[in-house]
Amino acid sequence: MKKILFVFMFFLSGIAKAATGDSFDFDNFAIVDSGDADLTMDTYTINADASPVNVGGFDIAGVMLGMPFEDVQTLFFKTKGLYSPREKDSIIYTIQKDWKYNLDYECRQQNIFAPKELEYCINSLAKNRGLLYASELHLVRELTGETLVIYFTSNATDNLVWKIEYNNDVNEIEGAAEKFEDQRQKKILAFWQNVLDKYGAPNSGTDKWLTTENSYDPMMTAYYGALELVDMGRYSSDVAKNIQQARENFQAKPYAF
Repeated sequence: MKKILFVFMFFLSGIAKAATGDSFDFDNFAIVDSGDADLTMDTYTINADASPVNVGGFDIAGVMLGMPFEDVQTLFFKTKGLYSPREKDSIIYTIQKDWKYNLDYECRQQNIFAPKELEYCINSLAKNRGLLYASELHLVRELTGETLVIYFTSNATDNLVWKIEYNNDVNEIEGAAEKFEDQRQKKILAFWQNVLDKYGAPNSGTDKWLTTENSYDPMMTAYYGALELVDMGRYSSDVAKNIQQARENFQAKPYAF
């Protein structure tokens, strides 16, 4: 039990390079593949009567873009706050896809082909080399039904927050009666007023806050009962760096000709 607890705390501390694969039970943690990079960007403009906003200074429940995973972990795991980790798989770990392909090749060159053994080999190498990182943190506020999902870049770019998704239940309707729609509208109005009080009026359309008209700069979007704070520039830089480093470090056979 002490050994398992040590490994658990070891992972939460963000130190992924020192332990060996033999001392870690990967079945105790959620490890998912990284998705395809979605770098398709829409075009946004700042309203004619508005000015740029310092979106990089915005926070949602105390979390800001660019915060290290360790700081966010301390905020919600080591102090008592409004939000707490969800009951199961509150932290999601990921290996960036290009690195996973490298490790798959490397493990198969060692004649490891059985799916379970191959997965263990890949995860062990990734952990030991600092390629397995905390990519998502899921938090809940049981009293109000609010949720936070915080997304982090890889260790290649210091495991920093690049997106925060906030959701609540104000857009939900409890039934078909007129009173429920009336209550929904009032909840939405109250939520929107709180958003305006905290962040000021949107400066792009009626629901967006832009740092600049460059969509790779930090921006926030409001929805019915939801907020999304995102830095696509940070995310795209992380993806590009991983792709480049994975290509440079692919362990090809030592061909001689």
